[in-house]
Amino acid sequence: VQLVESGGGTVQAGGSMRLSCGNSGENVRTYARGWFRQAPGKERQFVAAIAWLGTTSRYAGSVKGRFTVSKNIAKDTLYLEIKNLEPEDTAVYYCAGGQRGKSLCDTVEGYADWGQGTQVTVLS
Repeated sequence: VQLVESGGGTVQAGGSMRLSCGNSGENVRTYARGWFRQAPGKERQFVAAIAWLGTTSRYAGSVKGRFTVSKNIAKDTLYLEIKNLEPEDTAVYYCAGGQRGKSLCDTVEGYADWGQGTQVTVLS
């Protein structure tokens, strides 16, 4: 598995952005894929996850209603739509996969595969 994020950049507060995460490596079974973010000086935190072969999704409370996670199985790609961006959303956003188990995981330790991250900067 080789996860590669794209779509980050700089945007004004209130704007929107769509992040993508493709897999350029071997297709390895995963229960879910997720998004995490890490702001400067802070720990990596959970944002959203979606069951890869199912329909369930899960969000961090701080992003619910503004973030939408989705997938395209045929393209082996994960997406994160972000609306009404806030300066507090500024962070490096990481795609995660390789989750085992049968429930959506919201911890860093629950995922085995990670992308290199894409920077999102929101200007006030």
